[in-house]
Amino acid sequence: MTEKQRYSDEELQEFKKIILDKLDMAKKDYEDLRATLAHSDGNDVQDTSPTFKVLEEGASVLSKEETGKLAQRQLKFIQHLEAALVRIENKTYGICRETGKLIAKERLKAVPHATLSIDAKMGRQ
Repeated sequence: MTEKQRYSDEELQEFKKIILDKLDMAKKDYEDLRATLAHSDGNDVQDTSPTFKVLEEGASVLSKEETGKLAQRQLKFIQHLEAALVRIENKTYGICRETGKLIAKERLKAVPHATLSIDAKMGRQ
């Protein structure tokens, strides 16, 4: 029996649904993070003691930086999911970019934007 070269159209549609669901959730999370960044100045410390104000502003800056980093990571995740959709359309989805073999279904269900098989990722080609 020859080894399967690519996933069937039915399997690709199954993966597409998983990716679209994750993409929808990721975009909502990204918008929430952006909204948090845009409205983070709402609870100011204008009427509190100067010492507390300095501490609060420091925490606010740190929180804003962390939220910004989370937003950047979320945007990158969205881009990876969108690239996976392109691979589905090209019928190259699920093929390891290192080995050329199919990535296990279980891995793709857990990490639908994966481009490497576990063996390739671990360097055991």
